[in-house]
Amino acid sequence: MDSAATHRVTAIRPAGTRALLVELSCLPAVLALAARLAESPLPGQLDALSAAATVLVTFDSPNSARTAAAAIAALDLGAAPAGAGKLVEVAVHYDGADLAEVASLTDLSPEAVVAAHTGQTWRAAFGGFAPGFAYLLGENTALSVPRRRTPRTSVPAGAVALAGDYSAVYPRQSPGGWQLIGHTDALLWSLDRAEPALIRPQDRVRFTAARPAMSLQPARPAAVKHDAGASPGARGTAAPPALGGGLLVASAGLQSLIQDLGRPGLGDLGVSAAGAIDPSAARQANRLVGNRAGDAVVENLMGSLSLTAGSDHVLAVTGARAELRITPADAGRSERRPAQDAPFALLAGETLAIGPVTAGLRCYVGVRGGVAAEPVMGSRSTDVLSGIGPAPLAAGSRIPVGPVRGAHVVGSAEPPSLRPLPASGTAVLRITAGPRDDWFGAAGMAALTGQDWLVGAASNRIGVRLEPDAGGTPIPRIRDGELASEGVVWGALQVPPSGLPVLFMADHPVTGGYPVIAAVIPEDLGAAAQLPPGTRVRFVPAGPTATATPSHLSSHQGTRP
Repeated sequence: MDSAATHRVTAIRPAGTRALLVELSCLPAVLALAARLAESPLPGQLDALSAAATVLVTFDSPNSARTAAAAIAALDLGAAPAGAGKLVEVAVHYDGADLAEVASLTDLSPEAVVAAHTGQTWRAAFGGFAPGFAYLLGENTALSVPRRRTPRTSVPAGAVALAGDYSAVYPRQSPGGWQLIGHTDALLWSLDRAEPALIRPQDRVRFTAARPAMSLQPARPAAVKHDAGASPGARGTAAPPALGGGLLVASAGLQSLIQDLGRPGLGDLGVSAAGAIDPSAARQANRLVGNRAGDAVVENLMGSLSLTAGSDHVLAVTGARAELRITPADAGRSERRPAQDAPFALLAGETLAIGPVTAGLRCYVGVRGGVAAEPVMGSRSTDVLSGIGPAPLAAGSRIPVGPVRGAHVVGSAEPPSLRPLPASGTAVLRITAGPRDDWFGAAGMAALTGQDWLVGAASNRIGVRLEPDAGGTPIPRIRDGELASEGVVWGALQVPPSGLPVLFMADHPVTGGYPVIAAVIPEDLGAAAQLPPGTRVRFVPAGPTATATPSHLSSHQGTRP
């Protein structure tokens, strides 16, 4: 086993302008760095996401990332504290479909597999894949087995599994290729607990063989014991702030969601930051109605949203271009046509109709007082990947509106935040290289930046799928093999074996297993969010001031396939 003396940083790579992908010599070094960053965060640090051989550290600004690169390079990691995290006991019914296969692969009997699984303490090395999913590393490699050659399309929630040197419990039903050896009734992820994740990175886990149920009644969830940390409790159920009449959804259009500026800092639990996919337009909507920048708004895809006021409100609509029309409750009064990017009154009984968008993709509706949906994990944002946050709006939904706080005044009309397409019709997005541009070389980067790409029809809040324009080519690789899953940032351009890049957006998975050739700078992500399918896109290198990491710290030494 590695000694503390071999726990070291082997490379620091920029991951966009506000994040660093830190490569380490071994998994114990990953755990040591993660523990150091959790105990003593660096200035401006927002999140630290561990993986098998890396830690992705995100910051609030490029300057914070630049400063942190030198600080991390100088760290004496030592070893992760032996007693870090809490001890969690999980009772398992060892009846998995792959138990016999695991026994064959390990030259053990099924009983010996169970004994090996229960006879050691597992460490939650890192999270990812899904909220509540933890990669558990054992004390030995007796149960090291490959993934299934053909992944299952559906693995049930609570399945206990093995893959490589790791064990894990699937927190919810999902596809998966791990070997299933049993199941547990323990609830791995619940928003009704003070700490939703049963197992967090650095926790220790002991599996025990569950006794057969002796009752004819439905079995209760297996008891889970903690020897440290706060006991999970019920989430508060206090009534939301006064509705002030609220807004009634008459038509939700293609997709309408409640969004604020997201829930950063939870990547180690497998939870993305989410939030408004065009933050500039969301902030503008709040500014115009006199709200705080982080108040919740309604994000609407492609228009056709209609809202009826339950009482008098002040609204503003920003982002994508669409015609606005207000129909009065009194048939004897005439319609009004308010302007976008300016505050306007919507009186009790009146209905605001947002027409189909004519430019851009997403509109934002701000209401004075802010949307007062109940926060989930500190945010009112809807994360479409994990399902965390308020449900998507539908006809008949009532949007609660909070009271006006402070002395914020209603704003004045502003220029649109939507960036218009140039005369060529090709949107330009600026990028910084890395962290895995060495998987593609000069030819790969030339393919990325030397041709136009088309926004695919399957694009969404998770990612923008890109296809070559007529006559274009996929991005070639110069390296073979698989990349161990590692943290990825909003704006990452991940390239699967097809060579067709995917631009990760607000609801992207926190980890990815394909190399990231480059990242779109944060200043251009709002523009990317407003590109309709079929739009041509050209990627260009950003200026030198956008580089997050000094060149002497972005070494490519120590890269793992």
